[in-house]
Amino acid sequence: MAITATTNGGDVSLNADKVSHDLVETDVEIITSGRRRIPAHSGILASASPVLTNIMEKPRKIHGGSSKRVIKILGVPCDAVSVFVRFLYSPSLTEKEMETYGIHLLALSHVYMVTQLKQRCTKGVGESVTTENVVDVLQLARLCDAPDLFLKCMRLIQSKFKTVEQTEGWKFLQEHDPFLELDILQFIDEAESRKKRRRRHRREQNLYMQLSEAMECIEHICTEGCTLVGPSCNLDNNKSTSQVKTGPCSAFSTCYGLQLLIRHFAVCKKRVDGKGCVRCKRMIQLLRLHSSVCDDQSESCRVPLCRQFKKRGEKDKKMVEETKWKVLVRRVASAKAMSSLSQSKKNKSEVLFKEEEEDFIRIRNKLI
Repeated sequence: MAITATTNGGDVSLNADKVSHDLVETDVEIITSGRRRIPAHSGILASASPVLTNIMEKPRKIHGGSSKRVIKILGVPCDAVSVFVRFLYSPSLTEKEMETYGIHLLALSHVYMVTQLKQRCTKGVGESVTTENVVDVLQLARLCDAPDLFLKCMRLIQSKFKTVEQTEGWKFLQEHDPFLELDILQFIDEAESRKKRRRRHRREQNLYMQLSEAMECIEHICTEGCTLVGPSCNLDNNKSTSQVKTGPCSAFSTCYGLQLLIRHFAVCKKRVDGKGCVRCKRMIQLLRLHSSVCDDQSESCRVPLCRQFKKRGEKDKKMVEETKWKVLVRRVASAKAMSSLSQSKKNKSEVLFKEEEEDFIRIRNKLI
């Protein structure tokens, strides 16, 4: 199957038929750096590249008595030009051609505005970029307006900077293009800053999730009871607090620590004497945080000091509250809501999975 050019009302288009190119006389000669002459058809070249279209529309110059138009493509290997012209006829490239001439084809596709070839070369060159040639490819990507390839090279330099710094390409860059060097260093600095912000954000989110879990555990301990601590209304006078609930809950590590803190808070002599206790202060902060995120408006909450902190908060509404505390309360409430939402989604998915499993078993039993 060969490809020929047909003209309909002045527009040139490619058609595939069984007529060989050799049966149509060529009217263009492409001259390469090595003086190689590549015959071609103006219609096919014009249909593949708007730049070549503009060249075809210019008045023809007669060279040595030849009636053929001459187009010079210099500065790249002759074989790369041959591959480029062949792509204009039939858009296909082999892996070996991409590996050998990918950089040259990227430059040609940019200069002659061959979009399909430029996309192929951007992807192919990006897959073969290494620490040794990444600086050269980066410079080419900037000149050829290939943002995807440019970003990929930047990320490779940022991740392997110590290795890239030792290459000849980087040393050449430092001497001849200090502005690009500055852009690279700024990119690396911004990437490191983003990493630090993400790590700090993850740490904060983990803290908020832990505080949210602690709020749930406090409610659980004060309403249902756990292994060591439980509400006094559920206990008989003849039973010890260790008999409230024998089985551990799902968040036992957090719950157990809170139970120890509550037991200490109940018997601490420093708190009673007014001398102050770090563990008791921590417990009071947790109780205050609970009262700030507690949605119970009926004053039936069993968590100690919840109503007292709420009343104090109502009295202090006219006063300017601590900004950090307000942010903490908002973030913990948000984490609590997200935790509840994810748990409900998980429960729904488990129910759906169980229903599907039951339907499958029922259908299988019918078939058997």
